[in-house]
Order: sequence, then structure tokens, then C-alpha cells
Amino acid sequence: MKKAKLSLLAVAAVAFGAFAFKGFDGSISGKVVPADGATEAWAVSGTDTLKTAIADGAFSFAAAKAGTYTVIVDAKEPFKDATITDVKVEDGKATDLGEIKLAQ
Repeated sequence: MKKAKLSLLAVAAVAFGAFAFKGFDGSISGKVVPADGATEAWAVSGTDTLKTAIADGAFSFAAAKAGTYTVIVDAKEPFKDATITDVKVEDGKATDLGEIKLAQ
């Protein structure tokens, strides 16, 4: 019985360690110019799709898993949507797209 408890404790410790050291998600952020030119942004990677509101021209996807994304800024008239491809996200790191100027 003592061996079973010890084995169970060892398995629990290994499982906890595996989850404790798992990498944290990354993030994607950017700023839209003009600030009132868009309402929301999308980040697409394979089957993962993230959506966020744009406030005062700024947006951020806080829970982006590691991978390569396409970010789409949904512009308001008279501006055109902006698409940024090959946005790389790494676990635990912030990816800043900088200023995104919307064309008319």
C-alpha cells in the first residue's frame, strides 16, 4: 500500500511539473491610423480565429497561441480593410505590429 501511494504521488508530481512549465500564450498588438478608421480586428492561424475590438485605434490579442497568423483590420468606410500576413507569435512573447495606416 505504501508503494502505491508513493507511485501515485510521483505520477502527480510529474503531471503537475509538465503543466507548470508549459509556455504561456503570446500576444499580438497594433495601432490603427486614423484611430477611428476601424472597429475590430481578426487574427487567423489555421483553424484558430481570434477577434478583438479596436479602441482609440489600439488593439491587442492577449491569448494568441504560438504560430503564424494573418491579421485583418476591419475598416470603416471610406477606408479599406488592412491585411498583415506572416505575423509570427512565440509563447510568452509580445508581437507588436506597430502603426497600421488605413488606405482610402
